Amino acid sequence: MKKVYKIILVFGTILLLGLISYSPLHKLARNHVNYITATEDHPISCNSCHIYNQKSGPVAKLINARYLSPLNLAVSNDGKKLYVVAQEANLLLVVDVNRMKVIKKIRVGNQPHTVILDREERFAYISNQWSDNVMVINLAGYRVTDTLNTGNGPAGLALSADGKSLFVANSYSSDISVLDLQTGEEVKRLNAGNNPAGAQMSPDGKTVLITSRRALIAPYSKPLLTELTVINATTRRVTDHINIESAYMMENVVFTPSGDLALVALVRPKNLIPSIQVEGGWMMTNGIGIIEQIPDGRVVQLLLDEPDAYYADPSDIVVTPDGKKVFVSNSGVDCISVLDMDSIRSILSESTPEMLRTFANHLGVSSRFVIKRIYTGSNPKGISLSPDGKKLYVAEHLQDRIAIINTENLEISGTIDLGGPRRITVARQGRRLLNNAGHTFQNQYSCYTCHPDAHEDGLVYNMASRDMGRNVTNTMSLRDIGEIPPYKWTGKNHSIYKQDGIRFSTVLTRTEPFNPKELDALVAYIITGIPNPPNMMFNPYGRLTEAQSRGKIIFERTHDANGNEIPVSNRCITCHPAPFYTNKKMAYVGTLSETDDSLLFDTPQLNNIFASAPYLHDGRAETLEEIWTKYGQKDKHGVVNDLTKNQLNDLVEYLKSLRDPLYEKRIPEVNRAAFKFN
Repeated sequence: MKKVYKIILVFGTILLLGLISYSPLHKLARNHVNYITATEDHPISCNSCHIYNQKSGPVAKLINARYLSPLNLAVSNDGKKLYVVAQEANLLLVVDVNRMKVIKKIRVGNQPHTVILDREERFAYISNQWSDNVMVINLAGYRVTDTLNTGNGPAGLALSADGKSLFVANSYSSDISVLDLQTGEEVKRLNAGNNPAGAQMSPDGKTVLITSRRALIAPYSKPLLTELTVINATTRRVTDHINIESAYMMENVVFTPSGDLALVALVRPKNLIPSIQVEGGWMMTNGIGIIEQIPDGRVVQLLLDEPDAYYADPSDIVVTPDGKKVFVSNSGVDCISVLDMDSIRSILSESTPEMLRTFANHLGVSSRFVIKRIYTGSNPKGISLSPDGKKLYVAEHLQDRIAIINTENLEISGTIDLGGPRRITVARQGRRLLNNAGHTFQNQYSCYTCHPDAHEDGLVYNMASRDMGRNVTNTMSLRDIGEIPPYKWTGKNHSIYKQDGIRFSTVLTRTEPFNPKELDALVAYIITGIPNPPNMMFNPYGRLTEAQSRGKIIFERTHDANGNEIPVSNRCITCHPAPFYTNKKMAYVGTLSETDDSLLFDTPQLNNIFASAPYLHDGRAETLEEIWTKYGQKDKHGVVNDLTKNQLNDLVEYLKSLRDPLYEKRIPEVNRAAFKFN
């Protein structure tokens, strides 16, 4: 059957290209391409839109492939096995290090994130971020023996010293599940920072640290604060929320072997200054945070960047058993940064508080402690050391491969092919481009930096436009946007080609970011490869609660509480119809601020809106409620002022329930039963 499809595809393409080669069809095609790309020189390629951008059907099956995408990994106590999380394939891979091959594939939940082993290596625990659970795997038989329910979006894991409790960072619900492994029950739910990701137990087993990727929601113009949550592992209580200033995207944290310091990878965005500063080399900086593990200990930040080279998107961080070297995976530039811990300690001991504040923005300080940059395959994410510290294993996320680094001579000693598809599809190449900083000035940032997991970072930016300081904008999600043009809050970009091509180079990169072939690939990935996660928090099974059902009636109503007809243009359902809950048109909703030009706004989609705080074009509304209670009092953004408090609560609950209607079709057959979609 595939052979027949291929023959039809080949002959159909030849016929189409033949027709296009004749005028006036050629001229029409040229005009069409010029319109879509907003340029006059993009090469004609019918494949770009009409083949590579297919989401379903026989063509999509032929041109796409199912990759593994290793994200995180753990090493056995004897160093002979690796346990690798294959995020895209929903597998845990068992790798024999000596044979350099995968020896077992274990089917787990949807979008697995982290794996850890107990001390005796009887069990592995793996968090399934899109299934809201942790699976327990018996390592003797390589089989799942239990499934433990968690909060929404479980990610990082930390095991208690006695092996009886598991701490789980729930990334979407921004809390921490404490699981009793003897009963399999969740015994506590603790508050965390915004979008927690990594979890680490201290060497003495007394403290758990939980990182956060998103900053705390605050008004624009306020410096960023991102929380590092501190938990007493014995009492299982939160003892502190440490605010890391002017930084976010803290994905992972590690302790030194002595436990006196904790180190965290982070990004320092300059979102409060007009983005024209990118030309001066200062749009995003990347570094580490150092937290002294004493009462009122200092929090110090040091940049990994250099004056003319940036090391975008630091992801994972580990320290060798002797405490001498630190390794950081810089996923946006495909390299591992090697740091000298003694030099870092010298900086801490010799520097005044004023000097340390300066170092947080000092592009030259890295020369004092960075030993080497080791370049890897595409998008290195999770890293893990062998028990003796002599080997570093690197999950090359978009290479389907594990790199092995000799930590003594700091060279790559080998690679382990995990068995993913050999060919790189157009969409896969687009995903690599989205996650790589090579298209920005001095590699300062990738698309991922502002769109982690192809979503949004929750920040408001001062874009370099005609009038600096005006029209600040809240980052928008890239998830499932292929069918909802136009783009940008102002709707100025009618296609993704324009949004990520000419507009991107003019406003953000100040360089030509992508050649035509690369832009084709990036667009293909954005259109075909970025679904919303399942709304497991407010609507896991596609059934509305009573409150959500009441909210749906309010959302779709045509008359207010007094029986007056609501103008069609001011009904919620008019601007936000299913399935994407946008009519893809411009509207005035009375939310212009003093720094906004007089303009209309593109109606945003509402699927998974619960995960996109803050709200409105400039992020001024911290919650969905504030859209109307603080910024919609004149009933320009839908009629709501006749509602009681309980009715407004119902409306908000319904909005939080909205989810991607295409999600069920996208998940593998093996996982559908687990979600029980109706």
